[in-house]
Amino acid sequence: MFSFHLLLNVIVAGILLGGFYAAVSLGITLAFGLLNVVNIAHPAFVILGSYAAFVVNSRFGLDPILAGLLFMPVFFLLGIGVYRIYYASFEKRAEESLRGLVFFFGIIFIIEVSLSLQYGVDYRSVHAAYVGDSFRLGPIELAFRLAIPCAMALVLTLALHLFLSRTFYGRAVKAVSQDHLALRLMGADPVRIKGLAFGIAIATASLAGALLIMIGPVEPSIGREYIGRVFAIAVLGGMGSIGGTLVAALILGVLESLTSTFYGPSWALAVSFGILLLVLAVRPSGLVGRAG
Repeated sequence: MFSFHLLLNVIVAGILLGGFYAAVSLGITLAFGLLNVVNIAHPAFVILGSYAAFVVNSRFGLDPILAGLLFMPVFFLLGIGVYRIYYASFEKRAEESLRGLVFFFGIIFIIEVSLSLQYGVDYRSVHAAYVGDSFRLGPIELAFRLAIPCAMALVLTLALHLFLSRTFYGRAVKAVSQDHLALRLMGADPVRIKGLAFGIAIATASLAGALLIMIGPVEPSIGREYIGRVFAIAVLGGMGSIGGTLVAALILGVLESLTSTFYGPSWALAVSFGILLLVLAVRPSGLVGRAG
């Protein structure tokens, strides 16, 4: 029998899940949408962020969100280092296609194997007083483990939007994939700007990883489930549009929540790939068009 209350709760849960998906996808929006770097290893960096939060939470009792924020500078430097290697090995030699993908596949393998050797393949989780709690708004029940990641994702999205639209470096990041010469005339080094942007993209993975392990336990290879999702969101959102990424993530979250509830969880992952194929066929520029 159809239940309006059930449908309402499923939609709200999907919106909260979509907010989290936005946090995971922001790094892809930056790297793929604005820098033309197909970093398929981004979900693996998210899992690395999850394990960083797990370690400090289990050893020192630190709040997982605070851990994610504290590790962001470390991930930022890691991202700059990864981009420098990528640039020297591929971009500088104009070999960015297949070999670049192999490079990022290698990073996925290194991260997964390293985490498996160090922590095993068992699922890991974090502990916080609010993780298992929930509150009600009329007929709607909101779980803190979803509501808090969604709120943090909105803050992260707003911060990234303000950085890209209100600062010199942010505008340089948006321009770097369009006209290197014009950027040099502005007194900016395109390689340095792209390194900065890629560092920021990987830094978002630190917080996204902490949010992920709050939502549910993780193991080293779980990042593979998010590769299709993040690229579907990046393409649907408009390839570089921060606002479009948020909207696309909310749409995907709601669709996955509805699919999981009424058709079964095994179909949820197929939704993202279906959306990706549909958007590429019907509207390759995404909901709002490619960011300029």
